[in-house]
Amino acid sequence: QVQLVESGGGLVQPGGSLRLSCAASGSVVSIDVMGWYRQAPGKQREVVAVIFSSGNTNYADSVKGRFTISRDNAKNTVYLQMNSLKPEDTAVYYCNMRLRKSGSWSFGEYWGKGTLVTVSS
Repeated sequence: QVQLVESGGGLVQPGGSLRLSCAASGSVVSIDVMGWYRQAPGKQREVVAVIFSSGNTNYADSVKGRFTISRDNAKNTVYLQMNSLKPEDTAVYYCNMRLRKSGSWSFGEYWGKGTLVTVSS
């Protein structure tokens, strides 16, 4: 059984910073892509940032220059450093990983349950 658990969400004032973490637990053998998505009230889920096993990254235009994604392969963990937060960044943030678990020959996609980020004064 593989689980992704996010942490680090909360309430922050505009211009502030937060750091999200997501750790995969269970019988994980290999992780390919790690990413962060978000869903604001009344909107569809959208990609925020992804990081590949090569270390290459992609960001949504709305967060470029403000957010940084990173990974620690030894800990099966992905991070999202969010700076200069804006009210429009308010959303539930979800962790996503494409990984292979013990006993499986193929990669599967896994999601965390989400962590709420609220940017408000």
